[in-house]
Amino acid sequence: MRKIRDFNSDSFSAEGVASAFENAGFQASNVSEAVSLIEKMKKEKATVFLSFTANMVATGLRGIIAELCRKKFVDAIITTAGSVDHDIIKGFQPYYVGSFDSDDAELHSKGINRIGNIFVPTKGFEILEEKIKPVFKKVCSPGAVSPSTLNAEIGAILGKDSFLYWCQKNSIPVFCPGITDGAIGLQMYFFKQDNPSFCVDVTRDMKALADIVLNADKTGAVILGGGISKHHTIGVNILREGLDYAVYVSTAGEFDGSLSGARPKEAKSWGKLRETGDSVSVFCEASIALPLIAAGLKEKGLL
Repeated sequence: MRKIRDFNSDSFSAEGVASAFENAGFQASNVSEAVSLIEKMKKEKATVFLSFTANMVATGLRGIIAELCRKKFVDAIITTAGSVDHDIIKGFQPYYVGSFDSDDAELHSKGINRIGNIFVPTKGFEILEEKIKPVFKKVCSPGAVSPSTLNAEIGAILGKDSFLYWCQKNSIPVFCPGITDGAIGLQMYFFKQDNPSFCVDVTRDMKALADIVLNADKTGAVILGGGISKHHTIGVNILREGLDYAVYVSTAGEFDGSLSGARPKEAKSWGKLRETGDSVSVFCEASIALPLIAAGLKEKGLL
């Protein structure tokens, strides 16, 4: 097996990607449009949300996400519990490239967990338990802690390859509405058995997130994948009659009515994207699309 290697700023080397893709057609043109729309978000000084699912942190995209946070390119992150899990574990143990066609029963017997063609040794979750307990003890009190506060405390114990590290350093809130749906949630359950006053309250983040939206002149979102991360991002923007800009990156289709596959135009019917809002959908798997978008942003001098 070979180790997963995170992308970093030196990886953004696809020269001329934005201009080369502009007139290429199909999804290449959509990638170019995504770069241009993100550039517009920044020029218009929009408050930029970055939304992504946990599987992306398991890949080398973790490095690009960390770089975006290091450069203060985004103003807020909305993600899942698994993103926190992977960010912690990858700080202390590598992940590996395996095969989609592996014998999963054999992997289980060897203590390897599979995410597509990424292998995650079970030892990593023992590391997570070891690292997270002191953080829980630090925030444990008769009152409740919000997921974003908890994530900032976690970031403080991680290294510079971590997106949570750069978020806490640069005061970028990491909202996680489904914080119990992951290994960290299981650890909360274990910890609470001996510490019944311990409480992580997702409602404590609702005002902080709403304030960001309501105080913004304009809002934009880069949404990688779907699920709760996507819905929480577009949903909160109903408070201001919708996002001004949206870039979706997904392989999901819209024809089963799933939120993950819904296109930006559907969000307009809900007031999650303004009727006059600008948007683009890149129908591509994020581990391909995001490095190309990052290269385009670097080409334009934005990264």
